[in-house]
Amino acid sequence: MEVKNFAVWDYVVFAALFIVSSGIGVFFAIKERKKATSREFLVGGRQMSFGPVALSLTASFMSAVTVLGTPAEVYRFGVSFSLFFIAYTFVIIFTSELFLPVFYRSGITSTYEYLQLRFNRSVRYAATGIYIVQTILYTGVVVYAPALALNQVTGFDLWGSVFATGIVCTFYCTLGGLKAVVWTDVFQMVVMIVGFLTVLIQGSARAGGLNSVLEKSANGSRLQLFDFDVDPLRRHTFWTVSVGGTFTWLGIYGVNQSTIQRCISCKTEKHAKLALYFNLLGLWIILLCAVFSGLIMYSYFKDCDPWTSGFISAPDQLMPYFVMEIFDTMPGLPGLFVSCAFSGTLSTVAASINALATVTFEDFVKIWFPHLSDKLSTWISKGLCVLFGVICTSMAVAASLMGSVIQAALSIHGMCGGPMLGLFSLGILFPFTNWKGALGGLLTGVILSFWVTIGAFIYPAPDSKTQPLPLSIEQCDLSNVTESVPPVLSSRPAIAETWYALSYLYYSAVGCLGCMAAGLIISFLTGLQKGKDIQPLLIRPVCNLFCFWSKKYKTLCWCGVQHDSETEQENLDNGNAWKEGSESVLQNGLRKESLVPVPGYDPNSKSYDNVALEKITHF
Repeated sequence: MEVKNFAVWDYVVFAALFIVSSGIGVFFAIKERKKATSREFLVGGRQMSFGPVALSLTASFMSAVTVLGTPAEVYRFGVSFSLFFIAYTFVIIFTSELFLPVFYRSGITSTYEYLQLRFNRSVRYAATGIYIVQTILYTGVVVYAPALALNQVTGFDLWGSVFATGIVCTFYCTLGGLKAVVWTDVFQMVVMIVGFLTVLIQGSARAGGLNSVLEKSANGSRLQLFDFDVDPLRRHTFWTVSVGGTFTWLGIYGVNQSTIQRCISCKTEKHAKLALYFNLLGLWIILLCAVFSGLIMYSYFKDCDPWTSGFISAPDQLMPYFVMEIFDTMPGLPGLFVSCAFSGTLSTVAASINALATVTFEDFVKIWFPHLSDKLSTWISKGLCVLFGVICTSMAVAASLMGSVIQAALSIHGMCGGPMLGLFSLGILFPFTNWKGALGGLLTGVILSFWVTIGAFIYPAPDSKTQPLPLSIEQCDLSNVTESVPPVLSSRPAIAETWYALSYLYYSAVGCLGCMAAGLIISFLTGLQKGKDIQPLLIRPVCNLFCFWSKKYKTLCWCGVQHDSETEQENLDNGNAWKEGSESVLQNGLRKESLVPVPGYDPNSKSYDNVALEKITHF
């Protein structure tokens, strides 16, 4: 493969991205220097408006994984990937109407604080540990994969770009906190859109115009959108993308610290919901740009596929290879696309570092050291940003073993995010779930999702299930290409053709449903939690939608939770104040009348040291 190196202007454009991103961090470090509190640093003082938060959410989750991975998916498998617009819609509705109100009204900073309020500290620690592992693994993919693709196609230095990404993200996270992350994401979102538009305009022109692109794509079977085959082993069908994709992205959005942290940074719950719904519009736009980029790329390479012919070594290199082809006489524009890809990387990594620092500080540091001053708390938060910046950058080394960018990223979210989604769903939707059911369900979900994910990694699904569409090399000049020898497949166990061949988009559903089923069974076996011992703000009464005609049936479905009492509205009006007086109720399921201090309760750490108290939690 001929590596086309960057011109001077490409490096100038690319460097400008890093300089501006770092400058935003410096700006907020200076502007907010008089507000030196961990609350201001980690959640922006809860004074953000919906506009920048919406753009920040879009930029963070539409990372380089989307910029490089989605066009390659469309190129190989067709436009069925665009059905994610259905999944995105359901995800935003569920997040804004089901999960967000509970988190926002609870006044929490870490989403895992909810688990301590609803169950106990053990459940909170287990969930926090899984989230930390999930985020570090995912961030490794986000950092390494685009750097490798760009290195092999453009000659852009691999480790230079990896470490530059880690250093810059850590720098502006540490200096400016969440506000720097959000406003840098806004800038990077603009860069992503501009980068995509330049590719779409120049690419369609080089491919013969939009009509030619659509005609060639249709002839190549790339426009077959709906496939209603219910086989769960098929990689992308209507059901795997819309149903499996909803579970996967709900684990990413609905209960993910990185998302919720920015939503609860908004000044009101209304602003938080608006941020999510405007973010949905951003998700649709980015998805549309990525899908059309894939179609344009296919029509351009229709008769000479660079991957099959050996010009590139992995599908994730298709997009940068295409960009270097169409902008070969336009210095600076390849640099703009690289900036587009790395904008996604920077925004995702920065959000991950900030979220990791937040959960570590809130779930561990504040509990172990409850008497920290505001100044020391801020410095510890900044130190955690540095620590996780180093860890996430180092984790990029392991990402080289994870295969396709988009599949690796969604698989990680599936095997970790699915059980977490199930755990929060147990707490919010099922008032009778006790802490033993929550912990047992989480463990069950993790085992199931890790089992299927690792099995699929060792024994990849056969082509008969993934069904990549045909690619042609009829007009390629193969004189300088070394023919690769296909690997010899080892013998496969029978389970590899069924369980391990499950579509990667169902990994999250397996973990979520496994967690919920096990949690409910264990709760029934060990004694149900009494609803009257649970604060109404911690439960979402979705049964109201289905039993709206009968107060009797609604009350029955509330399982004893006092949703119809004046206490719930009073708690909502008083914000965080409700947690101060009723912590004993929330932590251990004691009756609401028992608001006097209980032996073993530490009001500073908001927890009990007396483990024996948990024995009287459930009956």
